[in-house]
Amino acid sequence: MKNSLIALALASALPFAASAADNLSYNYAEGNYAKTDAQGGEAEGWGVKGSYGVLPNMHVFGDFSQQDVAGSSDRFNQWRVGAGYNVEIAPSTDFVARAAYNKYDAKPGLNFNGYSAEAGIRTAFGEHAEVYAMGGYEDYAKKNNVNPEGQWYGRLGAQVKLNQNWGINGDLKMNRDGNKEWSVGPRFSW
Repeated sequence: MKNSLIALALASALPFAASAADNLSYNYAEGNYAKTDAQGGEAEGWGVKGSYGVLPNMHVFGDFSQQDVAGSSDRFNQWRVGAGYNVEIAPSTDFVARAAYNKYDAKPGLNFNGYSAEAGIRTAFGEHAEVYAMGGYEDYAKKNNVNPEGQWYGRLGAQVKLNQNWGINGDLKMNRDGNKEWSVGPRFSW
């Protein structure tokens, strides 16, 4: 009886399983060239990003980047891992909300734990292009008498899809202080 009820519940949910808008996938892996232009200087390096749809309207994601500061031997790593909610609001547009745990490691003794939350829209333009625009907030905890200030930011991105699985993705994140982080690289979607 219990198995029959579970099967009936799953069967009734099937019509709602297609939750992402047309031509949008939340299953992808990508590699990037990454660059930061901040008031304290410039840095560049590499990064990886990934996302996986775990439920019809939920996905988990993670990002990692490692960058070397120009004119010095300093290096910093940034990563975040989180979960997101996506719902179709038009045939080719999703509303997306995401929350993440963030980590910033600049050098021994200067590493911060924090969080971020962002929301926005993601739109496909046919089978070969998509764009997204997000607004968010990130904050890190005080450590060793250093208290990074929380920041509001905007994120813009686009993908040119070469075929069903491969594309080139670009992302630009800007905050109110004029700091910019951007990345560009190939993306594999499934």
